Amino acid sequence: MRTWLAQHWSALALVAGRMVRAPLASLLTVIVGGAALSLPAGLYLLVQNAEMLAAAVPAKPQISLFLALDAKQDTANRIKAELGRYSGVKGFRFVPRDQALRELQQGASLDDMMKGLERNPLPDAFVVEPAGTDPDALERMRAAFARWPGVEHVQLDSAWARRLHALLALGRQAALILTVLLGFALAVIIGNTIRLQILTQREEIEVSKLIGASDPFIRRPFLYYGALHGLIGGLAAWAIVGISILLLNQNVVELSRLYASDFRLHGISLGDSMGLLAFSSALGWAGAFLAVGRYLRRIDPR
Repeated sequence: MRTWLAQHWSALALVAGRMVRAPLASLLTVIVGGAALSLPAGLYLLVQNAEMLAAAVPAKPQISLFLALDAKQDTANRIKAELGRYSGVKGFRFVPRDQALRELQQGASLDDMMKGLERNPLPDAFVVEPAGTDPDALERMRAAFARWPGVEHVQLDSAWARRLHALLALGRQAALILTVLLGFALAVIIGNTIRLQILTQREEIEVSKLIGASDPFIRRPFLYYGALHGLIGGLAAWAIVGISILLLNQNVVELSRLYASDFRLHGISLGDSMGLLAFSSALGWAGAFLAVGRYLRRIDPR
């Protein structure tokens, strides 16, 4: 066990020494990796903040239940009791037909036209506030209310919720596509750096194979080299996103104050930070593994 740990520590120290001896090349690789990873990480973080902002918006979708014109008070009482027991209902209010007529007259200034009516054409209604904003769940709730006896028509105001969910889904999909594309590009960049390292150490590798060094022994320093570059690139991306959030928050806070809000952009959480660093390290390791495996097969000791 000690021998195994000593070999890995020796390989890690060798890689750190190589990076110190070539600071410019290492810095360029880290900057490119950090810039590539910061784009999907930043977009993912913006989508998360948009979801939090949407959850804090006071406007909620509403479902309006219009009763039949000949509905009795018993029907309204029964529907009121059923709404009180319904698990997806956060709150509701009853709007009598007379109150609805008065509100219509006040809001639309239709006093003269309404006076010509022989009777009130508006039905009693319930305005329901759902507990969630998922469009599919709202549609299922609307369909369930429409089947209740005494309910003539159910109107769902969920167009804005569908647009919001579609935009957030688009943002998540764009972040995933960017992650895949730029992650692949980062793996290729690190793999190309490893290839150059292998070519410059070709004679050293041939001598190592002649004296009996195994492929895993030769491969180990290069794998550490790729993983370490990926890890530092992930740290660079984390720093870029964090600084960007700090700069953007100066304007976001001022804008939110104009709307009487205290909203501000949130930075990367601890869990997401660990995931970013693990992902970047894995990309560097994968790029190094593929490059080393390809070129080691071409190097045969003479």
